[in-house]
Amino acid sequence: MAGNIKIVVCKTSEEVAKKCAGMFIEQVRNKPASVLGFATGSTPEKTYAEIARLSKAEKVSFAKVTSFNLDEYWGLDGDHDQSYRYFMNDKLFNHIDIRTWNTNVLNGKARFPAVECQAYEDKIVSVGGVDLWILGIGNNGHIAFNEPGSPVDSRTRLVSLTQSTIESNSDGRFFKNANEVPRCALSTGIGTIRDAKKLVLLATGAKKADAVAKAVEGAFSPDVPASLLQDHPDCTFILDTDSASKLKK
Repeated sequence: MAGNIKIVVCKTSEEVAKKCAGMFIEQVRNKPASVLGFATGSTPEKTYAEIARLSKAEKVSFAKVTSFNLDEYWGLDGDHDQSYRYFMNDKLFNHIDIRTWNTNVLNGKARFPAVECQAYEDKIVSVGGVDLWILGIGNNGHIAFNEPGSPVDSRTRLVSLTQSTIESNSDGRFFKNANEVPRCALSTGIGTIRDAKKLVLLATGAKKADAVAKAVEGAFSPDVPASLLQDHPDCTFILDTDSASKLKK
């Protein structure tokens, strides 16, 4: 089953980035004070570069935008070059006119993680909720750091990373080896993500094909966290041909 999920298949990862970036530019053009949700990792990098390019080319200002990120490594300061705050500044925020004080990333050095997570939830509510949130998908179907088994109504919290997630982040793209990867993270919950008005999930490459197929056509189950988006009223998966290769025709 696919539920309500809309599927867009592009030929290349570059086309995926252009399609997704166009959705964000349209959102901000139509509502300058939009609340946007962002993700990290290698998949959205091209999208962020395209958002920055389009923002300049089409004179779309992000000055009134508020943003929230999905997650942050527990124990990493925002100045650490593998923190998600650093990633977002480097890949997007420094290249558009968004106000730094309107960008929200969980504090990986917060003394009391439960307090930090509840404050994050409260702030999302206080600004009226997220209008559009970009997501990635892990090889095991996780979204943000919601690993298999995460409840559909889970909220922002401190989580432990699975060995497969640790290994996928230690292949040289980010951390040099598994010993460097933090074992915990602060992550928005599946319930938090599902509250967004619109969701767009990106996947590229053959390694994501199994997870995409299970998320779209498999059971609605915590065993594949991305499958818990099936009943969202406005969720789009933007895929390249490789990541879409195991979907039924």
